[in-house]
Amino acid sequence: MVDEATEEVHSGIYSVANLVTILRLLLVPFFFAMLLRDSERARLAAFALYAFAASTDWIDGQIARRTHTVTHVGKIIDPLVDRLLLASGVIGLYIIGELPLWIPVVLVLRDVYLLYGSYVLEKYRVILPVIFIGKITTAVLLTGFSSLIAGWPSVNGSLVGTWIVYLGMVLSFITAVQYSFSAKRALDTAKAAASTS
Repeated sequence: MVDEATEEVHSGIYSVANLVTILRLLLVPFFFAMLLRDSERARLAAFALYAFAASTDWIDGQIARRTHTVTHVGKIIDPLVDRLLLASGVIGLYIIGELPLWIPVVLVLRDVYLLYGSYVLEKYRVILPVIFIGKITTAVLLTGFSSLIAGWPSVNGSLVGTWIVYLGMVLSFITAVQYSFSAKRALDTAKAAASTS
């Protein structure tokens, strides 16, 4: 496994990994349309599309690292596609009555907060690497949403996906706090370097 801090990043756009990421992006509107249709077949199609798009998140990263084709574009659009997948999943599940309102509100506000933080850091040319707990959080939420979309498994009449999503919410809070501390340290360092130059 290649260390993200030392991996070589290319300026190109065209790579197999980026094509996989674009495919994931294109699947989002099709998934959302299927989820909102009131039929068992459409729900199954929505699950298949969402599960495929979620699972290929790991695949495109592995392809990029193992083929040494990590690109600046890929490092930007891959997290954005993750955010779109999470947002479409949580909003769609709320619309069809599978999740309470507070969950999409908290997740959307968290992403707005993190995007604003990235914007502030970008002005100082600082890009924070994706932290491990952030990857785990995304994987947990995507798994929970996939389970809720499929409507299984259930234990004693309660969908397991609901509890997986609750776990993901706790991890989301921890991730946001950790990113905040990392961003503050990076920003202080960048400001200090700018003032001495």
